[in-house]
Amino acid sequence: VHSSVVFRVKHMNTSYAWGRFNEISGTFALDEKDPAQSRLEFLVKSASVDTGNEKRDQHLKGPDFFNAVQYPTITFQSKTVASSAPNTFEVAGDLTLHGVTKPVTLKVTRTGSGKDMKGTAIAGIESTFAIRRADYQMNKMAPAIGDDVWINVSVEGVKK
Repeated sequence: VHSSVVFRVKHMNTSYAWGRFNEISGTFALDEKDPAQSRLEFLVKSASVDTGNEKRDQHLKGPDFFNAVQYPTITFQSKTVASSAPNTFEVAGDLTLHGVTKPVTLKVTRTGSGKDMKGTAIAGIESTFAIRRADYQMNKMAPAIGDDVWINVSVEGVKK
């Protein structure tokens, strides 16, 4: 409920089109004392793309872009985690999008921690990074739709 994945991509080299995914899940554990024990995983349902325009969303779900029937999920799985500064981690892992898996390194920041209204421990993290559509074989309508995609993942987790 308090997590989001948002993105933006340039349209006609003039303005940015923004979108989000409404169905995300995952787990994370960040250990400042032993970063090697840390992990981050997330899963996004590609059919949950939402740009505020139903016609565009249907096009994005189709074979020209996410092809949500053939590739229903977008995933990230960490492989290594290192502390780079207080509350900041370099997380190397694999991003799978449109059936293509590529290594990426995310700068992940711990955004806060505390207790929810029931007293359960909660924590938040955030990462902002960029990918190239062509790297994931999503190059339809280029260059009208830019190759560089800015992505922000902001997550609130509950301690298990």
